[in-house]
Amino acid sequence: MSTESQDPLGAAVKASWRRFLDTYEPLRPDLYRYCRQLTRSPWDAEDMAQETMSRAFVSLGIMAEPPRSPRAWLFRVASNLWLNRVRQTREAPAPDGVEVPELATRAEPRATREAAGTLLSQLSPQERAAVVLKDAFGLSLEETAEALSTTTGAIKAALHRGRAKLVTSEPDEPAPVAPVVLNAFCDAFNARDLDRLTALLLDTATLEYPGFKIESGAQAVRDGSFKGTLFGCPEGGYVLVDPPRCELRAHRGESIFLWWLGDEVHAVVRIELDGERIARLRNYYHAPEVLTEVCRELDVPFRTHGYRPAASP
Repeated sequence: MSTESQDPLGAAVKASWRRFLDTYEPLRPDLYRYCRQLTRSPWDAEDMAQETMSRAFVSLGIMAEPPRSPRAWLFRVASNLWLNRVRQTREAPAPDGVEVPELATRAEPRATREAAGTLLSQLSPQERAAVVLKDAFGLSLEETAEALSTTTGAIKAALHRGRAKLVTSEPDEPAPVAPVVLNAFCDAFNARDLDRLTALLLDTATLEYPGFKIESGAQAVRDGSFKGTLFGCPEGGYVLVDPPRCELRAHRGESIFLWWLGDEVHAVVRIELDGERIARLRNYYHAPEVLTEVCRELDVPFRTHGYRPAASP
């Protein structure tokens, strides 16, 4: 008996999700750019774009009519998510002696060629969203007001205030000192030593492809992504011509992995540690905007792969 016949509800949800992506996935580049301007971080922007897509999919199921403009409506879902996050951060009680930073005024260090983007980093959340929607994406006052659940008068005021503010870009953060485990990971990866790689993971470690899949547990990561990445998967049509290579790099004050195939980077990977072992890997192979931005900042050649495997229905 097939898996789909055993789980008809799951099969129906997956089919609906694929139909949703047919309409909304082409809007992902604009959605990512919008989230990027709001969050000031490529990683946070990708997370926010993924959550926006998930929320939009759920919301469609209870809407009486589909949105007239899918693009503007997707911006509205993202705007509500952004404003709610800022509100919750401001309202959350801080531990004694700990100062919670303001999301609206925290400026992320940027490369010199991105200095113009720092203009938005010290605007209030409402001002920042209004300026981006109106000036960067060309929404009308009415569409911007709808996206931010407010009036055109409030948008005019936010635009006036926002456009009058300037910010000076900050210097890049110094490169971090990489923990020993990260260099050990690169050595084991480049030696294609699955045993050594797995030993560097917590037993409960996860490897996540944001928006695509999650592998939970060191053994699952070993038998899944590690084995496929290092040795290929002939039955799935993935045959390696040259062995991949892992390189440790500093990016915006954080240590990350670059996974190379030949002379191009095919994935950027974030790492979370627990003591001297790896607790979480986030592989941005299927996040083309993040891969593009990070590789351009690091000035390395790269190749993107879309939001899902080419063979995915």
